[in-house]
Amino acid sequence: MKQQLNPRFTVLLLFIVLAAVLRIANSAQCLPLANFTPIGAMALFGGSYFKNYWKAFGLPLITLFLSDLVINVVLYNGQFGIMYNGWYWIYGIFALIVWYGKVLLQKVSVKNVLIAALIGSVSHWLLADTSVWLAGGLDMRTNLPLSRDFAGWLQCIAQGFPYMRNFLAGTLAYSALFFGAFEWLQTRYPKLAIA
Repeated sequence: MKQQLNPRFTVLLLFIVLAAVLRIANSAQCLPLANFTPIGAMALFGGSYFKNYWKAFGLPLITLFLSDLVINVVLYNGQFGIMYNGWYWIYGIFALIVWYGKVLLQKVSVKNVLIAALIGSVSHWLLADTSVWLAGGLDMRTNLPLSRDFAGWLQCIAQGFPYMRNFLAGTLAYSALFFGAFEWLQTRYPKLAIA
């Protein structure tokens, strides 16, 4: 007996794959803004709509991993190896954003998506830049290692602000696109609302 694909799962997976393709295009500089990527929106989207925890966390993380491989191996010709330094921090932060999607977006609304996107983006900024500081990142003003004190941490956070701004803008824009499109599709095709 042939097993049919669940239409909801198929459409949700297509959204996740679309996010990966857009991220790769951004990394290939086909898109004009650095860090204006859909990965924050992809994490929130997966956390919100996949009810099964394995799918909610696994599919966005696997998609992030596969897009990282394409970016690192194909676009950058392995210049930084298969994975970049500190990738495990970024994956942990990404899993946290998926969790925000599970917790904050149990009911999808404009307000809830906006709150989740803000919390996810600020968390990404603070945690990712703290990991850079802990790993001995450079002070962009002097090209020397950041000082190992509160002032060094603040400098690291300040240096990351332009990237956070673009990450937030990307998360907001792509969340509007992904959540808006899927909510609209569910009203048009009721089978997509079935888990």
